[in-house]
Order: sequence, then C-alpha cells, then structure tokens
Amino acid sequence: MSIINVNSSSDVTEFISANIDENTEKSSNGPLKLEHLLSSGLTKRDLDLLRENGYHTVECLAYAPKRSLLGIKGISEQKCEKIKTACKDLVSMGFCSGSEYLQARTNLIRFTTGSKQLDRLLQGGIETGNITEIFGEFRTGKTQLCHTLAVTCQLPVEHNGGEGKCLWIDTEGTFRPERIVQIAERFSLNASDCLDNIAYARGFNTEHQMDLLQSAVAMMSESRFALMIVDSATALYRSEYNGRGELASRQSHLGQFLRGLQKIADTFGVAIIITNQVMSKVDTMATMFQNDKVPIGGNIIAHASQTRLYLKKGRAETRICKIYDSPNLPEGDTAFAITEGGINDPNDEKS
Repeated sequence: MSIINVNSSSDVTEFISANIDENTEKSSNGPLKLEHLLSSGLTKRDLDLLRENGYHTVECLAYAPKRSLLGIKGISEQKCEKIKTACKDLVSMGFCSGSEYLQARTNLIRFTTGSKQLDRLLQGGIETGNITEIFGEFRTGKTQLCHTLAVTCQLPVEHNGGEGKCLWIDTEGTFRPERIVQIAERFSLNASDCLDNIAYARGFNTEHQMDLLQSAVAMMSESRFALMIVDSATALYRSEYNGRGELASRQSHLGQFLRGLQKIADTFGVAIIITNQVMSKVDTMATMFQNDKVPIGGNIIAHASQTRLYLKKGRAETRICKIYDSPNLPEGDTAFAITEGGINDPNDEKS
C-alpha cells in the first residue's frame, strides 16, 4: 500500500469529524451494547451490575467464562445461564468454512505505517483485530512508530487509514503530543483534532496498567477506536517483579494483561500495538551469530502476539524492521527512516 498525502486538509478533517465520533454500534461489525439483552429478560439493574464489573458489550459477556460471571455478586446461576443463552443468539461463536474466514480476513482494515517500504513488508500495513509486538533496543524507533500510527489510524480507509481514534497507555512517560502535531502536519490533518482523538493515560504500576484495560473497554463501547498502544507492555513488570522468586507471579499477571488485550482486539476489532524491550542472551553460539538479544516476557508474550517485529539500528536515522514471527507474513526485513514527519522511507521525507 502506498501512502496517499492529502492536498486539502479540510476535506480529510471534515471526514474524520463526521465519522470518527459515530457510535460503534452503527457499524454492522461493531460491538453490541448491553441493551440488546433487555428483550431476553434482563433488567437495567442487571446491566448496570455488569458494567460495574467491566462488561460493557454483549461480546464481552459472550467471550467470558461462566465462572467469571458467577463471581459477580447479584448474578445467580440461573441468570448467568440466561445471559449466556441470549449472547449465543446475538454473537456468532460457532464454526465457519475456510472460505468464509478468508473473506473475513480479506475485509480486514490495515493502516499505513508512514513508510511505503514498511507497508509492503507488512503486506498493507498494521492489521486490525490482532496484537502486533514491536521490540528492540533503545533508539530503534519503537515509540516513534507508535506516534506515527496514532495519526495514520485516524485517516479515512480510502487514504490507507483506520478511520478511528487511538488509545495510548504510556508506562515509560515517552508520549509527546508535540510529535503528534508534527506528524499531523505531514498528513495534512488538523493537529488539534488529532490530539483530541487520542485517549492518553500514564500507567504507574502493573495493577494500574490492568485497571486501565477496564477503562479502555468502557471508552471503546461508546466510540470508534482503530488502535490501542501500550508503550511499553513489560517495563513496569521488570521494575516491580525482581528475581527468580517472583518470576511465576510476574508471568501470570503479564499473561492476564495480554489476555485482556486480546479480548479487546476480538471484541472491538482494533489493532493492538505493544512495545517490548530486549535483554542479552547468555549464549556463546547466539553471540557468535550476532543474535544475542531476545525480547522480554518469554513464551507468555511470544504466544500472545500474532505478529512480532524486531527493530534494529541502521545508519544515521535509518532503522531496520525484521519480521521476527508471523502466521502469515514471510521472513524479511526493510529499512525505514525517522523523520520530522514521523516514520518514512529513507531519503524520502517529502513523500
């Protein structure tokens, strides 16, 4: 996919203003509000009780195990069965043919990274409905790519965008609204509107990071989001859990957080971007072949993300992106550049 730069900022800005605030329920593929369950015998009090416990859509209830619902004070086993039966009638959770699934994947929205070369490597850009992990050493462009995606996800679909808002959980204090302004100018978008369409929260500890997921679900059930960024997903876990004695607890809590992200991707169809740090691998053979860096999180984070991108430093402002793991993308790498207007192709700042 090539990048389409819009000559008229007013046309795109008006389009975004007219469409981005529409309720997600207006989309045939959007999540269903809990009010759909009123006709199945549930009361408004029941719906309020479910919302208080983090269930804001029918899909959230459909995907939740019964034991989670039974843990809610006020939800009896009989009422739980009623909820599950109603959800099955509203949400498709059975088998489909391979052809039907292929068609569904063909219709997935992918939005540009800002670099034509990187888009080609990713076969169109960042895929919605999945978790993409971006890892690498410091100064490899992880956060810069996130800033660019926070803008491009707001572009109309016909301009290689995601046509939705961005939600950003910042655990390292690296979000810079000034960068959003610069990148918005490159794509001829109104900077103020772009910033208004980014829901930002600073995560201070792992419990707070988990709590922010509940807030994210509530926000996404009311407005259309195309992207959720967690930069970084592992930083707080590294600082709070120390030593091998706490490794099991850390991995368990991290696994819960990542499962929460996957539920959001499944329910709302948003692209999830998580950044991750690397650590040195104590392995003589790895060092010999210059592969001494591995992403943090072990198998927990490896199995949670569908696509894993490894960023490395190149010359000057050039960086290298390598497909580290993906169920559909072939192995490969490409160069991209960090410019004033965000991620771009090397020596192509004006495109």
